[in-house]
Amino acid sequence: MNQRRSGSLSLLRLLGNWQQPASRAPLYQQLAQALRLLILDGRLPLDSRLPGERELASALNVSRTTVASALAQLRDENYLVSRHGSGSVIVLPEPRPAAGRHSVPQALDLATAALPAGPEIHHAFSHALSQLPGFLDHTGYDRQGLLSVRQTIAERYAARGLPTTADQIMMVNGALQGFALVLRLLTGPGDRVAVDNPTYPLAHAAIEGASCRAVGISLPDQGWDSAALAATIAQTAPRLAYLLPDFHNPTGRCMDAATRQDVAAIAARTRTTVVVDETMIDLWYDAPPPPPLAAFGEDEVITIGSAGKSFWGGLRLGWIRAPARNIASLTQVRDSLDLGSPLLEQLAVQALINEADNFLPARRALLKTRRDAAATMLKRYFPDWRFQLPEGGLSFWVELPMPLASQFAASALNIGIHLGAGPRFGTDGAFERFLRLPFALETPQLEDALQRLQPLWQTLTSAPVRSRGVV
Repeated sequence: MNQRRSGSLSLLRLLGNWQQPASRAPLYQQLAQALRLLILDGRLPLDSRLPGERELASALNVSRTTVASALAQLRDENYLVSRHGSGSVIVLPEPRPAAGRHSVPQALDLATAALPAGPEIHHAFSHALSQLPGFLDHTGYDRQGLLSVRQTIAERYAARGLPTTADQIMMVNGALQGFALVLRLLTGPGDRVAVDNPTYPLAHAAIEGASCRAVGISLPDQGWDSAALAATIAQTAPRLAYLLPDFHNPTGRCMDAATRQDVAAIAARTRTTVVVDETMIDLWYDAPPPPPLAAFGEDEVITIGSAGKSFWGGLRLGWIRAPARNIASLTQVRDSLDLGSPLLEQLAVQALINEADNFLPARRALLKTRRDAAATMLKRYFPDWRFQLPEGGLSFWVELPMPLASQFAASALNIGIHLGAGPRFGTDGAFERFLRLPFALETPQLEDALQRLQPLWQTLTSAPVRSRGVV
């Protein structure tokens, strides 16, 4: 079986400024750290193979011994395996069984922006279980989703200013699967997909999985640049555009009503489908967002929603809102992936939507408090970092004074902290000057992490500028 191969030039872009002249670690260990981060971030796909040692050494301008030693270390750590005829293939280590109560804790994850489940999740599943007997005389297969659940979601859109019927809703297994289904329906190999730059990193993975190519549209300092969207569509003719107007991931900004009107008009004029990801829609702090983008012109707009951030990621349930003709086509395309979404989770999400007004305000208040506390701590421990207070969402988009994001994230792994380096969110290795830093952790836990990261950052930035990046 032929395996996907990472090209040396692509890998060079992903590695960015991986060398740390101020570090006492040998060069091969620094390279191993940088490659390990790419694997853990998902930027190097599992079961793909790396370039050969000679090719990689030439691309990185280091000795072959350095490359061989780095790859050997990753093999010892079970991030690589050697397969006959395939070279070094990327894998993940098997989780080690716990040695007891005093075993070493797992790395602190500051790369994931999410909250644990609240008590409402247990209540919702208890309610769903009480309803389940009424569905047991059914086969359980339903590609579009339970009618009553789709009606509940349709009513929610109508309340937000977008009249919707149940036949315009399709339940899916998370927003990412919804996007993958849309890509499968509307694109083919080699097609272009316009995206915000930066954007949600797994959207890039879905686009690559559909054998398409992402075309980035740079975000300005504030808001969105609808003129740049129009120019990108005119110049590259993408099959669709993927946008996150509601508390954008990773920047946390919200698109205003005037820009939504502009985007809808551009989509209608160019007949370009716009896929709107509303995953963060409920996580606003000062004011709710404007009506859905589809309310400004729905013919070319497909909206994707999710229960993951509003309620709990473990639900793994989302939905697609689109014209009925698109829903009918998506339902047929789904046959090649699965036969529908779990009924119990659908019933639980319906209960959560019906009770959302009773717990979402407290959830938003908690997150706003943590956001404000995190902002204060960032200014205290990292005064040279720049950021804007996000209007919603779960994280800061931090601008560093130097392009050291990947180096910093690789070094942080050594002290048990996993960071989201900026290149995860950009096209072609961009955003080495940025980090996405979630504030979903409890404030004392986040402060402990920032205190541990502060000396690491000071060490990293203490090297003379002229020596950085020199082999």
